[in-house]
Amino acid sequence: MPTRHVIIGNGPAGMHAVETIRKYEPSGSEIHLISAEPAYSRMVIPYWMAGTIEEQQVLTANDGFYQRNGVTPHLGKTVSRVDSNAKKVSLVGGDSIDFDTLLIATGSSATKPPIPGADLPGVHNLWTIDDARAVIPRAQPGQKVLFVGAGFIGFIILNALFKRGCRLAVVEIEQHVLPRMLDQASAQLAEAWLRGKGVELYTSTSVGHIAQSGSRLVATLGSGQSVAADVVVISTGIKPNVGFLMDSGIQCDTGVLVDQFLRTNVPGIYAAGDCAQGPDLLGGDRTIHAIQPTAIDHGRIAGANMCGKKVAYDGSLLMNVLDICGLQAASFGRWASAGEARVLCNESRPIFRKIIFDGDRIVGAILLGQTGDLSTINDMGMIKGFIQTKTQLGEWKAYLAHHPLDLRRAYVACGVAAKLLNKTLLPDATEDIGYRYQDERPDSNLDRGPHHQLFADTFAAAKGG
Repeated sequence: MPTRHVIIGNGPAGMHAVETIRKYEPSGSEIHLISAEPAYSRMVIPYWMAGTIEEQQVLTANDGFYQRNGVTPHLGKTVSRVDSNAKKVSLVGGDSIDFDTLLIATGSSATKPPIPGADLPGVHNLWTIDDARAVIPRAQPGQKVLFVGAGFIGFIILNALFKRGCRLAVVEIEQHVLPRMLDQASAQLAEAWLRGKGVELYTSTSVGHIAQSGSRLVATLGSGQSVAADVVVISTGIKPNVGFLMDSGIQCDTGVLVDQFLRTNVPGIYAAGDCAQGPDLLGGDRTIHAIQPTAIDHGRIAGANMCGKKVAYDGSLLMNVLDICGLQAASFGRWASAGEARVLCNESRPIFRKIIFDGDRIVGAILLGQTGDLSTINDMGMIKGFIQTKTQLGEWKAYLAHHPLDLRRAYVACGVAAKLLNKTLLPDATEDIGYRYQDERPDSNLDRGPHHQLFADTFAAAKGG
């Protein structure tokens, strides 16, 4: 009998596990994929909501993809129970599927606090593609959207609706916006920027209740203020989808506990993505980093190990990168640490840098500024590279402490790029996942400019080609 791999969830972790399994097992094994939803990219939803792409471009698989990869999809299905001893998953409705290996990649769900009126029409979470379909008709240009919660998830959608032309208001119970991404000093710059863009901010307060007022909604705050809106978006957090694992024998904490091979405590059962609580690149307790890069890494590692490989994972890196209505912000690693830090702040531009050191290594950072001061000079990528490679700076630590805007000299001098080039997640090159919108392929006749060939020739020479 061929090996049967069962994957629960077709988000980035599940889809990259499919890709990796078929990389190592092009044939001779079965893949069964179970999901209540179609395959789509949650991180692409904001582009659709902003009106820059079509809804179909949010999807990440179709029938052709499943057929090419030998996947039997069970879409619109939900797993009710996992029997670890019998190696069987039970589906709502009574069906069951046996497995040899199982990947739990069920992701997470948005939470909704017990606010009176949170069940009224026009009050939504905005986490799934169905949520977006419900919000878009009510969030037309000029209409007002109230966000309850000013975290990373809410701000991704806030930025999309800003581009859409909506009027915006935000309520946050913490002292400042983005409390899990920015410290107070950097958040103050972000708040000033948002107010300059016409965004109403209500911090250090919460929504007491929501009521219908004609065709609109009115939220009454703990501070006594009232905010009227056409739609209310609840973005107060997420939780891993692990409730169905009760009595399965699979150990869970906040999420499913996994080791460096993405294995659970039950042989043959793995977990990946937002539901997996695994190694942290910087050490410490196992943690959940509910971000797409971690989900992709998890899926690839788990997929390889489901095929009998023994690929260890160094651990995930906490990172968030966000466009705040034209102001870019990023945080990495232990940005909230009370350790040794170098801070640079210019309120008028605005620009903010905070670099956290552990000895002579960078272990965390906050970057905030306009596009020309941040992403176009690749500072975010360089900070990430310093942390991922755990590079010892030596004498360059003092240089960065005095010149935090000049990362490039230290990056080159410490050989970070060379370390990254020699660092791979899997022992073999990654293959193309094989799905594109309308099956479009890269244009081989595209003019790539004068520098592309130089890079291609240099790469071929370095590989001995």
